[in-house]
Amino acid sequence: MTNPSTHTSVVIHTYGPGQVRPLIDVVADIWADAHPELVDAPGGSTAELSVPALHRQIEGHLKRAGFAMAIAYADGTPIGFGYGFPCTAEYWFGPTLVAQAPQGTRTERLMGLCELAVRPPWQSQGTGTRLHAELLKAIAPTWSSLLALPSNHRGQDLYARLGYRYLGPYRNTPDGPEFDLLLLHVESTS
Repeated sequence: MTNPSTHTSVVIHTYGPGQVRPLIDVVADIWADAHPELVDAPGGSTAELSVPALHRQIEGHLKRAGFAMAIAYADGTPIGFGYGFPCTAEYWFGPTLVAQAPQGTRTERLMGLCELAVRPPWQSQGTGTRLHAELLKAIAPTWSSLLALPSNHRGQDLYARLGYRYLGPYRNTPDGPEFDLLLLHVESTS
């Protein structure tokens, strides 16, 4: 793989739902590289945080109107990706947290940012920020929200720099891992 210290230029391409299926294995490999603590966990990754779960998640989300995926390449090698889609506050926050979300998330365009992952050699190089910017450009939301593991310190630091704020704890399933639900008012970043 290319070493980022050689000042390789990073190029980002954005893909719509009809272009993503052939790229799922590629982005799953990036995800696995970016999350060794999940993939290499004792006993294997949890059912919700695994490469097979990511495959199912992406396949399900491809059906969402406005789906967009951005992939970063260094010398043709995929080094990071992110994806999201416009959604309703009820869909994204669920019945427990929707009342806690700002009113604007229920009346203005909301992006559910589902994944943002960068291979470790390219982390802290601005790639995640650029991927995020491409998704905001492609989806054009007023609000963006994502789920982050509290233990993902690098991700949490990036999201704080991007302006995301904590909204509350969130679980996809009653026995699943607890995430931090983060929210960004996109207009406030301009």
